[in-house]
Amino acid sequence: MTATTAVSSRDLFARRTGEILDHLQQTGQLKRLQTIEGPMAATVKLAGHGEVDCFCSNNYLGLANHPEVVEAGIQGLRDHGAGTASVRFICGTFRPHQHLESTIAEFLGVEAAYSFVSCWTATEALFPTLCEPGDLIVSDKLNHACIIDSIRLTDALKKGVHRAVFEHSDVDSLRQVLAAARDNAEVTGAVWVVTDGVFSMEGDIARLPQLRALCDEFGAMLVVDDSHGTGVMGATGRGTHEHYGMAGTDVDLFSGTLGKALGGGAGGYLAGSKLAIEMIVQRGRPTLFSNALPVTVACSAARAIEILMREPERVEKLRSNVAYARAGIRDAGFDVLESPTAICPIIVGETAKAIALSNQLLEMGAFVIGFGYPVVPEGSARLRVQISAAHRRQHLDRLIASMKQLGSGQR
Repeated sequence: MTATTAVSSRDLFARRTGEILDHLQQTGQLKRLQTIEGPMAATVKLAGHGEVDCFCSNNYLGLANHPEVVEAGIQGLRDHGAGTASVRFICGTFRPHQHLESTIAEFLGVEAAYSFVSCWTATEALFPTLCEPGDLIVSDKLNHACIIDSIRLTDALKKGVHRAVFEHSDVDSLRQVLAAARDNAEVTGAVWVVTDGVFSMEGDIARLPQLRALCDEFGAMLVVDDSHGTGVMGATGRGTHEHYGMAGTDVDLFSGTLGKALGGGAGGYLAGSKLAIEMIVQRGRPTLFSNALPVTVACSAARAIEILMREPERVEKLRSNVAYARAGIRDAGFDVLESPTAICPIIVGETAKAIALSNQLLEMGAFVIGFGYPVVPEGSARLRVQISAAHRRQHLDRLIASMKQLGSGQR
């Protein structure tokens, strides 16, 4: 390649990228990152806006700034430093990682767990490691992007792994896919059914009992990503399976995050049988070739789970706040998708409109994000209001008042 060609490629990249960004700017779709000047809580201080009520965080239990969670992380940093500066199988594992993983397993009611720097990398490890040619992965149509990309990566790395999609939360659709797989001579291995527990954009929940029954009927494995369900669903916040009265062992494998209800820092995990987790340790590329979760985060997340187990009333407070907020949003004239989760989506249509409404709410002191393409399909952009146990009645009342003001301007 000549120098002239290299310069030409740079110019091409700059031109086409500039055109995309200019289009986003001109059509009101450009995302702007806000700067938070302080800890995540029910209210946050935003650069250029001052104190605003936060309704866009996944801090569902209000643990992100809990004194015990903060102190556990600080103590972990003092005791163990920043990290091993290498991967776990080379330099070893800190005891806080082992403690975190045993705590996750106990909390979910399964045999073992293993942590990663994010739920994305945990999910990226799952299917490429555990699937083999002849297997079939069946995914809910609205599953999170990390699941979709993990399945695509599996297809790229292991030729002969099949994939299929069933319509969102449609048990009949899944039955048809599984029946077709049973008659497909090319599907010679394990069948994996994967679903979100709580769907982050819709705020609805998977029909886990029916999915489990179908998996039993067709001899399939059930995998649940419960990133938005853990800490939220069920009487003690153990997740979507607890919401249905199911045991942790009714799910073959969980993936989940530590960056939402469980401390809000970062990190993810896989949890299930000792056999599956040991295979992840031995063959999972994201752990063989990448550093462990920072030990300070491991300590904070473990303490967050311990607080949740000690104080299950946080889940009830969250549930009460959600019911109050949903009723108030409806009273303000907006249709909010019905759900028992802490996610309250309000469909508004176009991406630019969602962003504009989000900006108006921010000016009123309510930090609510508008989601559009490519996060959701064109035409289904939405405001996503997220509720926390940390919110007090005055926070919710201010949100409802802002929604009423916003609604009056739309009529």
